Amino acid sequence: MEKRRVLVVDDEPSVRESLRIVLKERYDVSGVSSANAALELISTEPFDVVMLDILMPGMDGLEALEQIKQRGTTPQVVMVTATKTVKTAVTAMKLGAFDYITKPFDVEELLVIVDRAVQSADLAREVEALRSEVGVRYSFDNIVGGSAKMQGFLRTVSMVAPLKTTVLITGESGTGKELIAKAIHYHSPRAHKPMITINCAAIPENLLESELFGHERGAFTDAHQKKLGQFELADQSTLFLDEIGEMPPQTQAKILRVLEQGEFTRIGGGQPQHVDVRVIAATNRDLDRGISDGTFRSDLYYRLNVVSIHLPPLRERREDIAPLIRHFLRAKAEELGIPEKAFSNAALDLLMQYSWPGNVRELENVIERALVLSHGPVMSPEDLPQYLCTTNGRTHPAQQSVLRGETRLSEAVDLFEQELIRHALNQAQNNQTRAAEILGTTRRILKYKMDKLGIVVEDKPA
Repeated sequence: MEKRRVLVVDDEPSVRESLRIVLKERYDVSGVSSANAALELISTEPFDVVMLDILMPGMDGLEALEQIKQRGTTPQVVMVTATKTVKTAVTAMKLGAFDYITKPFDVEELLVIVDRAVQSADLAREVEALRSEVGVRYSFDNIVGGSAKMQGFLRTVSMVAPLKTTVLITGESGTGKELIAKAIHYHSPRAHKPMITINCAAIPENLLESELFGHERGAFTDAHQKKLGQFELADQSTLFLDEIGEMPPQTQAKILRVLEQGEFTRIGGGQPQHVDVRVIAATNRDLDRGISDGTFRSDLYYRLNVVSIHLPPLRERREDIAPLIRHFLRAKAEELGIPEKAFSNAALDLLMQYSWPGNVRELENVIERALVLSHGPVMSPEDLPQYLCTTNGRTHPAQQSVLRGETRLSEAVDLFEQELIRHALNQAQNNQTRAAEILGTTRRILKYKMDKLGIVVEDKPA
């Protein structure tokens, strides 16, 4: 196994030689006499640990430490100091040094510190590699969609990502709202920290406030110790509030305070906590309706809706279905460790005809199921779920979606009504009176339904 590399930086030749003798059995040791020489060498060669003397002619160790850290390189820095300058070494720790040793050296202590520094360098390198991998995964190039609608909102995403601006992402379940939130985060200056995600619909109302803002010990019966909330954990990062339309109004008021003042108070606490958090929110609900019926605060809506990104359902961007199928076939085959497969023309026709009420998530699940359960390199209609094959895939999928637990009944009813109204309007060339006649209702009721479902078209004369 190749030895890890240690660079000793000290203007005294005897110190450099002493450290080399102690470390040479375990490490590949190099030495230089000045900070400038060290910085030049680090820029061209990889090192795991730098042993850096604090007191040197010219550039001192503290200034060199700052420059090493500013470069974002992975070597861990261990400061070397005389006993009388230990206070300065502690200052160096605050600037990012891993640890310090004092002259004269205790050999055992020295070896332990360098071993730990090497392990820390390994971990830092691994974290950086994972961060890079995550950044690639959520790059804009990996978001599949060549349709005009997709390209339009991707331009908005790329413009807003580097800023702290609050973003509201809307769209039906399964359209990829969390994927877009992660793309925004990992293209922002906050990408060095993980994005914190909380699903407001998945946490009981009586626990949501504690989850968001934390609590002090003894704040309520089961509060046996202090707990940090998601806002504190997301300090200097991004907090993704998924399904924010399900948040109770009293919690909405506290979210508004954080957005406006950058502070909150833990449950049972009296001291305000200050945080720097970028908020991205998402919902599949119509928040305008929530404002009308009193379930969503208008002031919070306007504060969240600084930049709004609406993800269209898959049925409204059918030109993206084929590229998504190709993408998932490759990605899922690699993930599952199986050879790539293809769909027959008959199977592809079914996939292209289906209306995908579960959107991209449903398409992804269908492709994974087919890959797992099929035999041979080509997948036929028999390898697809039965509901796609019924009547050539043209039956309305809302019933199957509800029965599979993917969609709530109210959402399925809204989807069914929306599709009927759009078909009628299309048949009537957007004349609302004629569309109402086709549907067997009045124009007033049709207009009410259109407003409720968010259908906006220009009423054309007969």
